[in-house]
Amino acid sequence: MENESFGFSYELTLDPFVIPPGGKYPIFFLGLTVYFFSIFCNLTLLTLIILRRNLHKPMYFILFSLPVNDLIGITAMLPKVLSDIVTETNKVYYPLCVLQAFLLHMYGGGILFILAAMSFDRYAAICMPLRYSSIMTPRVIICIVSLVWGLDFVLIVSLFSLQTRLPRCRSVIMNVFCDNPSLLKLTCGNTTVNNVIGLFNTAVMQAVSLSVLAFSYVKILITCVVSRRSEAKTKAVNTCVSQLVILVIFEIVGTFTILSHRFKNVSADLQKIMGMLIFIVPPLLNPIVYGLYTSEIRNTLLTVVKKSRVSVSIFTEGS
Repeated sequence: MENESFGFSYELTLDPFVIPPGGKYPIFFLGLTVYFFSIFCNLTLLTLIILRRNLHKPMYFILFSLPVNDLIGITAMLPKVLSDIVTETNKVYYPLCVLQAFLLHMYGGGILFILAAMSFDRYAAICMPLRYSSIMTPRVIICIVSLVWGLDFVLIVSLFSLQTRLPRCRSVIMNVFCDNPSLLKLTCGNTTVNNVIGLFNTAVMQAVSLSVLAFSYVKILITCVVSRRSEAKTKAVNTCVSQLVILVIFEIVGTFTILSHRFKNVSADLQKIMGMLIFIVPPLLNPIVYGLYTSEIRNTLLTVVKKSRVSVSIFTEGS
């Protein structure tokens, strides 16, 4: 039967963008440029943290999760969308659709939890500098990173496990990529429990992450006001502004996307574009913003570039 829920060869149809004649290849190459630029920036950040000993610190061990998460998000979404645009196929197998949706939701929750973990690290470094090394021990770092990914995984698995109890009777995903709300629209059963659990998980993610962020930033602000050390204030601004910029952008786009699924008068193309921005903007901005506002990463990158130029010039002269 065509609508069998567990048919692994069962194809779904994605709802494509309406692209004007001649626009297919420019959009494809623009998207491909964005994708490779994001991959390059995030891999550069990962490589610096792995190879440079001066970055082997608690702050950067936690930061390491952010480019990993960004690579998961943009890779799970953009290549498939670009492939569908250029080939005009707009087909996806149900298991792959669920996998894509799972990875995209993991990415969304991951951003919030990672930013919260990073804000706690900055709170410990700025508000308790003398105790920082005794607080942020390797064991604590492992626990924080494990908690970030573990809590994210448990919440998303609990959300998607509810999909298995519902029969599917539709085959069109009303989006250019797969996500949980779009998968729910394929079902012909009662989705009340799914919607409630989905909202509950979203509320837990927001409450946990924003509570930690708010606590950390308030404490940091108080320390900056009380402290007479200009160095402490500069350190706070440079490390916290980048987090706030990414958080505000993500919250605005994410909130619109979540709400757009619950209002029928929102333009379908606008909903698709805003949904895509969640998985494009942070992976593009995160490595750039952290590279600009984090002096140690910026100086390390400049040092590596200078050494590379010197090596190239010596090799050229020797040739």
